[in-house]
Amino acid sequence: MRQDPFEIMVTFMCAQGIGMHLIRRQVSMIAEKYGQKIVLETPEGEMVFYGFPTPSALASAEPDELALCTNNNRIRAVNIIAMARSFESGKMALACVGAGACDLETLRETLCAHGGIGLKIADCIALFGLGRFDAFPIDTHVKQYLWEWFGIEEARRSLTEKNYRILQEKARNILGAEYAGYAGHILFHCWRKEVKKMKAF
Repeated sequence: MRQDPFEIMVTFMCAQGIGMHLIRRQVSMIAEKYGQKIVLETPEGEMVFYGFPTPSALASAEPDELALCTNNNRIRAVNIIAMARSFESGKMALACVGAGACDLETLRETLCAHGGIGLKIADCIALFGLGRFDAFPIDTHVKQYLWEWFGIEEARRSLTEKNYRILQEKARNILGAEYAGYAGHILFHCWRKEVKKMKAF
């Protein structure tokens, strides 16, 4: 948490509907193609790293070239470029700076105004990149533990926008509104690791 807001935005825009292996692959490819190369000399030899690209680097990217890094998803590439341009212009950057001063709904509306960012992605950006521990992202795993551990009936239904908001409100009432997202993320990892026995994070 409290990661770089721009990096978080791009990472979660790459995360829609795919597994961790592909997400990591996309982010690594974006860094290698558009980020700064960092070479570290060690007694064992040369180590090469790549910094995450700046907003200006992705803002000037060509959609077809960036799509090669986003699992050949051109729409995703176009959305990332548009968001990077908004960040570079200052509009999105100012929204991030003021993230702690506005209510969560206003922040989510600002983020969701950009293509490729829906409620869940906006909540992930708010929680992990903007210090909003009251943001509570919900996916399949969160739905499952909300039902199994807390008996929230709505967690057994489809995750429509209306149901998403209902589940969030009920989760906040149980976990406490101020740190619901922080608590929810700990429960998310417990569910995946201890209940589902998943290895990839």
